[in-house]
This record gives sequence, structure tokens and C-alpha cells, in this order.
Amino acid sequence: MPTFANTTNPTPFGFFDTDTNFQTEADAMITFVKRKLGDDILSVELTKKQIWACFEESFLQYGSIINEYQAKSQLTDFLGTATGSMSGSEQLYPRETLEFLNRQAEPYAFEAGIGGSYESISGSIQLIKDQQDYDIYDNLKDAGGNLLFSSSLNRNNTRMKIQEVFHFNPTAAYRFFDTTSAINYLNNEFSFESFTPETIFYVLPVFEDILRAGQMNVSHRVRRSNYSYKITGTKIRIFPMPTGNQIDKKLFIRVSFAPDPLKPAFKDDSIFGVSNLSNVPFGRLNFSKVNSVGRQWTRQYALALATELLGLVRSKFSTVPIPQGDLTLNGGNLVTQGREDKTKLVEQIRTMLESMTYDKFIEINANKAENIQKQLKTIPVPNGGAITMG
Repeated sequence: MPTFANTTNPTPFGFFDTDTNFQTEADAMITFVKRKLGDDILSVELTKKQIWACFEESFLQYGSIINEYQAKSQLTDFLGTATGSMSGSEQLYPRETLEFLNRQAEPYAFEAGIGGSYESISGSIQLIKDQQDYDIYDNLKDAGGNLLFSSSLNRNNTRMKIQEVFHFNPTAAYRFFDTTSAINYLNNEFSFESFTPETIFYVLPVFEDILRAGQMNVSHRVRRSNYSYKITGTKIRIFPMPTGNQIDKKLFIRVSFAPDPLKPAFKDDSIFGVSNLSNVPFGRLNFSKVNSVGRQWTRQYALALATELLGLVRSKFSTVPIPQGDLTLNGGNLVTQGREDKTKLVEQIRTMLESMTYDKFIEINANKAENIQKQLKTIPVPNGGAITMG
């Protein structure tokens, strides 16, 4: 009697044909399916290869659903990874990463001027005597005299966004000593670099230095800048009006352009990596490593597929002539039953997996911890002693 192992091309795809556990199970499926469909009493018009095809499809469907929920639980950790073969990784428990959160935070970091994946550039406007108003698009140029709006960074010729206007050359000299000294305030404001007899050094916490540096920066901007300004649309108005003594002065402005999300400023291969569920490169499940729960679902789904297939076979003819009348076939009923059984099995496994995603585990454990605390409150302390939980 031909078995699965000695049959040529027993399944349509042959994904599991060399797996000895699959071979053994496939042979048992012939008996299981035919008996469930009434073979001991009625003829079941299915060949072995048809039943094996149902068995292969059943396990492929099981693996697809499992991988779908694995990806659903950990998709944020897979985003950006290579889309090449990850066969075997479906058996692994991946570690959590913060890459997704970091990527989400990048535009905010860029706006705050503390990081990000996009570039900003600086240019200058040549001030003209007795002229207060300048057009940022027509007058803002780089060091070579080229309009910033025509920069190669502005790929789509979108609007420029003003990030910062520099009124002065930033000063980096700070004094980190007596913060209450009036003399030292004057020294810092007017860039006196010599110590005074009033200078008193203190050992201060680091945050004191950070706050003082910020205070100095704001103070320089307000008290030592040559100009203030007002931006309206594409125009910038300078206060006060430039005079003849300021015709060689330039106003420096840092701008950015609408970023291209697929072309960051630095090389980033991850944008060609996993982007959604469709390209998470999971491989097929290994039948030998699937437990009894998965195998039983696979058997039941294969039976549902075989029931539907048998119904389609019998639906070729509604009746078969026999002596003294016609025999009515039940093809339509079998097709309906098989499809209903498939739907129920898929709903069953999806409901189970939905309750077992990693997010649900966190929720379940949190509820468990809360309920344990409630129960412990009802337990009396023995002999006046305390219960210590490590």
C-alpha cells in the first residue's frame, strides 16, 4: 500500500514532504478523514493526494495565523529590519526595542533643535541702509551667494521654515562662581575676563550651571543683540532701521525645508526594511515543533477542507441514476458544512490568540498583581508580626 513517504509529489507545494513527523501524520490523516466522512458505510470520493493536499493547506493556514499574531505583538520591534529570509525566527521570542518610539520622537527632537534625522541650513541677508523689510525667499543666501530656496536640500521646492534668527555672534564664555555677585553679572554681560576681589567660588550642583547657562543665553539675546525682528509671511522686518554704519552687517537665519520621509539626511537602510505586516519575513512553521494543540487544530481544519472538497466533487451531479430511480447527492450540504467548520475553527484560534498577545499578558499580569494585593489585605498578621514580601 503506497504511503506518503514513497509517493511521488504527495502534496502540491512539498513544503513538509521531508519532515518525518509530517509524513507519519499524513498517513494517519487518510484514515481519520475517510472515517469521519463515513467511509466504512459509504464511499468517499477523495484520493490520498487530495487529502494530503488538504492537510498541507491546513498546516499552512495555521502557520499563517500564528505568524500574523506574532507580528501583531512585535511589529514595532521588527520595523526597519531586513526583509530577507527570517526563516526560523518565528520560533524565537524577540526582545523589545525602543526603535519605533525613537523614530516617532525624531520630528519633535528636530523641532526642539536637539536631534532628528533631517537637516537645517543657515544663510544670511545683507542689510541695506534705510531698508527694514526683506523677502526671505529672494534675499536669504548661502556663503556662495546662492538663494537658500534653491538649495539641493529643498528637493520639492517647498516653503522654508524659519528655525532661528541670529542677531549676534554667540558667546561661549560663562562664569560659574558666585551667582549673586553684582560685579560678576557685569563681568559676564560686558565680557570682562579678569577676576575681581569680589569673586567667590562655590561648589554648586550641576543643574545650577545648566540653569545659569540658559539665563546667560537669554540675557545675551535680549541685551546684546543689534536687532529685533518680525516675520509676516515671507517678509522679515528689522528693528531698528539699518543705518549707514551698518551697511556691512548681515543678519543670519537658520531655516529648514519640508523633509522627505524616505530620504533622511543620513544613510538609513532601515527605510528599505520591514514597513508593515505584509513584509515581515517570517518563514513557515516547523511541523515537528508544533505542540498537540496546534496539531489537533490542523487535523480539524484539514477535515473541514476535505468535507468541502468532497461536497464540490459530489456537486458535479445533483443525482446519480440507479435501478428503480435516482440517488440524490448531498454535495451542497457538504460544501456548506465544510465552510462553516472552517469559519468556526479560524474564529476559535483567533479569539484564543487575541487573548495571548504580549499586550494582553501585561494587562493580565497587572490585574493579577492588583488582585493579589486585595487578597493579602484580608490575611491577618500572625502574632503581631509583619508579612514581608521580597
